[in-house]
Amino acid sequence: MSGNGISRRGLLWRGGLLAAGSVGASLAGITAQSAAAAPPKWDPRAADAKRRLGSLREYLDALNALGDLREINREVDTHLEIGAITRRTTEISGPAVLFNRIKGHRRGFRVLGAPAALSSLPSARYARVALSLGFRPETHPLAMVEALARAHDLKPIEPVTVHSGPCQQNVLLGAEADLTKIPVPLLHDGDGGPYLNTWGTFVVGTPDGKWVNWSISRAMLVDGKRFAPLVVPFFQHLGVIAAQWAEQGKQAPFALVQGAEPGIPFASAMSLPDGVSEASFLGGYYGKPVELVRCKTVDLRVPSTAEIVIEGHIDFEKTVPEGPMGEAPGYMSVHVRQMPTCTVTAITHRDNAILPVVTAGKAVDEDHTAVGVPASAIILNALRKNGIPATNAWMVPESALHVLAVTVPQDWPKRTGIASSRELTKRIAEIICDTRVVIWLSQVMVLDDDLDVTDHRDLMWGFATRTHPVKDQVVIPQRSFNALMVCYGKEEQETYLAPLLAFDSLLPQGSERPRSTAFEANYPAELRKKILDNWVD
Repeated sequence: MSGNGISRRGLLWRGGLLAAGSVGASLAGITAQSAAAAPPKWDPRAADAKRRLGSLREYLDALNALGDLREINREVDTHLEIGAITRRTTEISGPAVLFNRIKGHRRGFRVLGAPAALSSLPSARYARVALSLGFRPETHPLAMVEALARAHDLKPIEPVTVHSGPCQQNVLLGAEADLTKIPVPLLHDGDGGPYLNTWGTFVVGTPDGKWVNWSISRAMLVDGKRFAPLVVPFFQHLGVIAAQWAEQGKQAPFALVQGAEPGIPFASAMSLPDGVSEASFLGGYYGKPVELVRCKTVDLRVPSTAEIVIEGHIDFEKTVPEGPMGEAPGYMSVHVRQMPTCTVTAITHRDNAILPVVTAGKAVDEDHTAVGVPASAIILNALRKNGIPATNAWMVPESALHVLAVTVPQDWPKRTGIASSRELTKRIAEIICDTRVVIWLSQVMVLDDDLDVTDHRDLMWGFATRTHPVKDQVVIPQRSFNALMVCYGKEEQETYLAPLLAFDSLLPQGSERPRSTAFEANYPAELRKKILDNWVD
């Protein structure tokens, strides 16, 4: 991408070609998976097929080649209009939207709406997630979960520092470092103010310099020099590290990175263990280090190809109101909290810089794709490390991540030594409660792996027909959750503790096991092959 447009060049992909042109041409040969087919198996060649897109602009080129990007050249308003368009295209699975002319702002700053929501391509709804994680657009989401789960066991690769990068083509210091120059939108009718950050990555480091963390946290604009991030001390690494600086009576240096390469928001949303660097994890995942440049006014490093970088310090002595805001569960938050103030010391940006924004709300948007896919991988990895032979884990995006589906093979009694499905369900729920990502969940389904849990027909059929409405419930009385969940009451909201409900949706073992009438399960393999070989759509 160059200038104000998106380049029309073809995109060479290892193992295939994404050609510019019609959606049909670029997705030729993609076959939608049958609801009755077995879930996808991990293909070890998938790691070799990954193509890392090193900048937001490369990513937009890829979306454009697929026909999944729309440029709007008429003037649009930061007051609700950008938010409304982004929410609408998110809800109808429309294309990502690039706003090239913003009312009241000079040419040279643009806004990208719905950067990683579901795609407009019917045969590749998770195309934006796939491209962000280095896969072909038609890759099944469970294959991405599997890849991320296995990446937790790969050796991290430390990032490298480069002398310069596009993110510092323009350097604004002093009075020039004015946040109001950036087209920051008021996203929802009812938000406490314009939100500077909905998709960007906060870069912060511990006072001893041993851990640098990347994370996503919403941040509300206050004025040209200040903004207020949502800082939660217990669940959020930004809050954990900020608290360490506050204990020393110091302001915490930060960098807020907007428009980084597309894999970075997914790593930033991943809830890695304490002390683990997202930059190193991402390097290990791709097998190549992330390139960083040094900030101008704080002792931190940031991705070199980012669109905008905001530098400064978090002041814990000076607080400002933050919120309310429309959030991931799909409702307007009612909370207004006093939050520390981020004071800006520098802004650097690319020419024709792009600010990505997410209008959070009714699923599915980036809160659900960027959190749900990596969180599913964390749970899958944790279950396997604790002796559960889980085939898949899937935080259902359409549930606003409140529901998790876990599948196990039919021989789970032999492989686990657990006698009853109820005990297996309880053990799975307990393991999940020991992960950081449990804060998103209210319910867990444990199912057989003959189901594709990303297919709603499969998921609902399996859950409804295999779950006793009373006997198959397993309750974990208390575990941590995030205060955005409206299903819990006031007392629970104040303690951050609430129950988790798990469902034993496993079929009986042995002779009591019912036989499915599905095409893949009921008919002889030879007959199925004959029918498929002669099938005409």
